[in-house]
Amino acid sequence: MGHLPKLIEDLALILMAGAIITLLFKRIKQPLVLGYIIAGFLVGPHFHLIPTVVDIENVKTLADIGVIFLLFSLGLEFSFKKLMRVGGSASITAFVEIIFITIAGYFLGKILGWSTMDSLFLGGMLASSSTTIIIKAFDELGIKTKQFARIVFGVLVVEDIVVILLMVLLSTVAVTQQFEGTEILLTVLKLLFFLALWFITGIFLLPTFLKRAKKLMDEETLLILSIGLCLGMVVLATQVGFSAELGAFVMGSIIAETTFAERVEHLTKPVKDLFGSVFFVSVGMMIDPAAMVEYAWPILCVTLLTLFGKLFSTTLGALLSGQPLKQSVQVGMSMAQIGEFAFIVATLGLSLGVISDFLFPVAVGASAITTFTTPYLIKYSEPFYTFIAKLLPDKWVNRLNRYSSSTQNIQAESDWKIVLKSYGRIALINGIVLLALILVSSNFLLPFVHEKVEDETLRIIIVLVISLGAAAPFMWALMAKRPNNQAYKELWIDKKYNRGPLLIVEIARNILGVLVIAFWVDRLASTQVALLVAIPITILVLIIFSKRIQKFYQRIESRFITNLNARETAAANGGSAEANILRKNVDFQSDLVPWDAHIIEMEVNPHAEYVGKTLLELAWREQYGINIVYIKRGDKLMHVPGRHNRLLPFDQVGVIATDDQIQVFKPVFDTTESIIPDEADVNDISLQKILVDEHTKLKGSDIRNSGLRERTNGLVVGIQREKERILNPDSSTVFEWGDIVWIVGDRKKILQFNQEK
Repeated sequence: MGHLPKLIEDLALILMAGAIITLLFKRIKQPLVLGYIIAGFLVGPHFHLIPTVVDIENVKTLADIGVIFLLFSLGLEFSFKKLMRVGGSASITAFVEIIFITIAGYFLGKILGWSTMDSLFLGGMLASSSTTIIIKAFDELGIKTKQFARIVFGVLVVEDIVVILLMVLLSTVAVTQQFEGTEILLTVLKLLFFLALWFITGIFLLPTFLKRAKKLMDEETLLILSIGLCLGMVVLATQVGFSAELGAFVMGSIIAETTFAERVEHLTKPVKDLFGSVFFVSVGMMIDPAAMVEYAWPILCVTLLTLFGKLFSTTLGALLSGQPLKQSVQVGMSMAQIGEFAFIVATLGLSLGVISDFLFPVAVGASAITTFTTPYLIKYSEPFYTFIAKLLPDKWVNRLNRYSSSTQNIQAESDWKIVLKSYGRIALINGIVLLALILVSSNFLLPFVHEKVEDETLRIIIVLVISLGAAAPFMWALMAKRPNNQAYKELWIDKKYNRGPLLIVEIARNILGVLVIAFWVDRLASTQVALLVAIPITILVLIIFSKRIQKFYQRIESRFITNLNARETAAANGGSAEANILRKNVDFQSDLVPWDAHIIEMEVNPHAEYVGKTLLELAWREQYGINIVYIKRGDKLMHVPGRHNRLLPFDQVGVIATDDQIQVFKPVFDTTESIIPDEADVNDISLQKILVDEHTKLKGSDIRNSGLRERTNGLVVGIQREKERILNPDSSTVFEWGDIVWIVGDRKKILQFNQEK
């Protein structure tokens, strides 16, 4: 027999154990992540009743690949534009919660006598909540349509990016052992710079490349390319000094802005699931039951901090962001658990060799407990709010609600704020590009030319011409590009009050541009050359060739914006009503906040009793106070449907309502009461006829108000009027003498109706 590598035997054992345990967890409706962890414990070195994994080092390598693909997949679902859309409420809530729980975790570790690095990583582990567990709980409890759920989803989006940044900071601190505020600040600035640079460069280059290679992109090629891009960015990130996880996440977020995002996500999902399962199984392999018993007290402390600390900090953040007390409490009780990121952070610490082994059982134990408590916390959040409201003085509750109301009713931004943000955006984007060009010219171009050219003067001229020539479009934008919005035009027209301040802004940005040129040339040549030669010549060139440089920059900017919006544009041009609705819902959501309302999309059950009825017949607005703003039927969208529009099976209905209105209306919308009672035998369904005469007393009544539907449990499908036959008559059709009415319904009830006449 041929020799079989131990890695293959171990992989077979891991996957079989994972499959069997997750099948069991699906049966008992528990998170699969915990199933993988338990499977890892069963095949790990601390459990001996079944075969155990032998080649642990290679399994760790596969687990590292799993982390990379988990972060790549997270980036594909993330999108930086999604972060911009979550709004101020979710952002403030997330930052308050993360700052509080991270600091609290650090001090808890110090109180327990742990080292500084163990305490820091504990704070990082507690910083994120579990998206999987929260969504599962919301689905089971049927509360995804509630207003507070929208805030929770926004907080989770912000948490994703912040935890990625925390991982980079923790790895940097672990490697350098530098805890000074200045060092950490420089690390943060360096991280933000490279994030922005990678994003700008990636959005400019990658979608263009994919678009031109579209005809050659079959599924196999796209899969290989996307994995290659992911691993390539991982290598680049590690070379620059950041973590592999950051590189994977960044590449995923760049691809998320392209039209290939859905295809890449679909193709890489099996790869992510495979290696992701190996990672979570490897986490379980590190569980030592003896260590969990030994560290039962720290597990309990971390669990209590997670439950009460996250509840308090998230509720506080939601209150500060302007949410009502009830909604804030609901958000806080939804976020009180440890997410899957805790295991990734702990794995990072172990791989760097800076944390103790006991952090893993602590993280797993606290995660398991908070996973099981989450659904109950969400379920009882409303009764808990009622208890809190009774406990607090009435004036406190009234003040909180007044604060919420005043915060939500803040008017739109002033023209000056819009213009200053536009100036800031221009300076930031072009400043990042110019800084990147400075680094490239000084670290790569200058040494290269130094090797090839001996004459120093010629060498300086070549480097300056190439460097400043490449920078000319971005230098022009930094110094001369004006905001392209209505607010700027209105301020510029108002000469009396605004022309002076705008001129000051223009002068300041030109001074900034001159300083950038001086700094750049000083690094490449000397201060004297910068002041006497480079600055005057550069400014002269920018003035003489301003129109050409402007056109070139506009082409660059146009391509960037086109690539950035390609996914949404393709969806809109492709007639995707779903994408357009999603975008509009996001736009409307912020406007509805002051009204304490939001848009909920619900699907019409094919067995609902209201199917086929018009909105006029249903009168839901009058009864429940809700408004139907659109009906999506397949690829067709009915915007602001009229009273005569009907609801048909599987229609997607957009409803504007408050949480209280939805609580009353949703059971009505979801009802599946059939026209024919469940107890009726199929043989009792028949097509019968009724004659309109003096006995039936139907003459002069229309179908809607005749009571036939209720009395016969049936539908009028036809009317025979002399020689005329009316199929599926309108509900407003009026019965006349001698009409023969054909009804599909309960045979017994129809016969009983005929006997009563």
